[in-house]
Amino acid sequence: MIRLVLLLLCLTVPAQAQRQMVAAAHPMAAEAGLAMLRDGGTAIDAAVAAQAMLALVEPQSSGLGGGALMLQWDAASRSLAAWDGRETAPAAAPPTLFLRDGQPMGFLEAAVGGRAVGVPGAMRMLEAAHRRGGRLPWAQLFAPAIAAAEAGFVVTPRLAALVAAEAERLRRDPQARAYFLPEGKPVGDGARLRNPALAATLRAIAEQGADALHRGPIAAEIAGAVRGHATNPGLLTTDDLAGYAPVRREAVCGPYRGFTVCSMPPPSSGGVALLQILGVLAHQDMPLDPRSVDAAHLLGEAGRIAFADRNRYLADADHVAVPLRGLLDPGYLLLRAQLLDRDRAIAAPRPGNPPWQGGAPLASQPPQPEQGTSHLSIVDAAGNAVALTTTIEDVFGARIMVRGFLLNNELTDFSFLPEVDGRPVANRVGPAKRPRSSMSPSIVFGPDGQLVAVLGSAGGSRIIGHVAQALVAMLDWGMEPQAAVSLPRIGALNATLELEAGTAAAALAPALEARGFPVEVRVMNSGLHAIRILRGPDGVRLLGGADPRRDGMALGE
Repeated sequence: MIRLVLLLLCLTVPAQAQRQMVAAAHPMAAEAGLAMLRDGGTAIDAAVAAQAMLALVEPQSSGLGGGALMLQWDAASRSLAAWDGRETAPAAAPPTLFLRDGQPMGFLEAAVGGRAVGVPGAMRMLEAAHRRGGRLPWAQLFAPAIAAAEAGFVVTPRLAALVAAEAERLRRDPQARAYFLPEGKPVGDGARLRNPALAATLRAIAEQGADALHRGPIAAEIAGAVRGHATNPGLLTTDDLAGYAPVRREAVCGPYRGFTVCSMPPPSSGGVALLQILGVLAHQDMPLDPRSVDAAHLLGEAGRIAFADRNRYLADADHVAVPLRGLLDPGYLLLRAQLLDRDRAIAAPRPGNPPWQGGAPLASQPPQPEQGTSHLSIVDAAGNAVALTTTIEDVFGARIMVRGFLLNNELTDFSFLPEVDGRPVANRVGPAKRPRSSMSPSIVFGPDGQLVAVLGSAGGSRIIGHVAQALVAMLDWGMEPQAAVSLPRIGALNATLELEAGTAAAALAPALEARGFPVEVRVMNSGLHAIRILRGPDGVRLLGGADPRRDGMALGE
């Protein structure tokens, strides 16, 4: 009951703090992170604790069996790191992994089972980041999640509804069936769900580090579950698990209205596409009304332009020549911005011709479904910050459960078609390659270089539009984070302009269609979590926002 009251307050009262804050997709995750900050921990300490708790309370979206991308700001050294814990394809994965009789498999046909399971990377990445920026002992960070897994947590209406919707697919896996469908029925809203198997796994990670997942009996069980799947076996081996390594990359950054916005580089398409959207909008005066048809027009058109480039050029830059510098070049973005007509939609946005391309010509990737994911935003008392987006890809991932956690289906983020018109697709499957992501963990700095905002979202490839809209809301329209993340969602997905069903945005559809937009009104299950840092004569003030479409909360002190 206490947590329900807190959740309801979160939806109506903007979270405020003076020292530190955690915004996460579940109150228990925010509480776990804040507990580490109270004990003198850093933002990365809090991120590890919150991620461990999400593995328990939001299993459908993230956890030990998936990957994560993270921006980490160190206030003392004034350095920004982009941590890549993205899953990788097994060494034996061929470009034709998702073809059957020469034709692409259906999404769920490919996703459910072992075929699409990539090598998980979240724990290895968090461990590497903790070595550089953590203060508390590694084992301490898992104590809240271990205790909660043993005692149990209360199932939310959202989790109960998702379990019911996926019951038939979860039923096919013995461990998932026993956990999510006790006595043969989907676990219900308000039930207390204990996960002693996850508690044991978390205890092993606390004692042995990420090696507990990547070597030894747990790794053997993961590989066995993937390769031994009855109907859709995969290729993951214990060697793949043992050989996984996270990568510390350089963030992509760009200017917007005097601010500097930084986000994730490839293998995510999110940061580049986000900066392209902002780079196009920077040449326009934004309408004063965020709910107007003109605002929707500009957000949608900038997104459609960015998606055209995304689908052609962006993939794992360790395996494909990505014209990163060209895609973010101010002169190139000015040319792309000139495509935008404030009165009429572009008939069919096409990829541009960015400078410094190099490599062989690539084909555009056909649209691919993407789901799931969770996001954490954290600021600690020393001014360090973490923006962490974490995923198992589809809801409940591959629907395979091992030792209390679900495995990802991340390989379905690759293009199912390796070639189009005889040319290779940039995001084709390849050994040890990271599938293209849309995750867009972002950190914003002011003209003076001070930390201004930390944010990100769930939502598959719609993440890009969700984060762009929230940034425009805060930086152009001066909205507080809670108002920004609660806005009716408007954004592009490929060439389509999407409007959130059941909101004021849906009423804009006729006017936008009259301007030539292909419009779809649909449920927009974003998962935005944002923190805004304000400085004034009375000191620093933190404002938090948690997406009301999920179970989340922003907590601080």
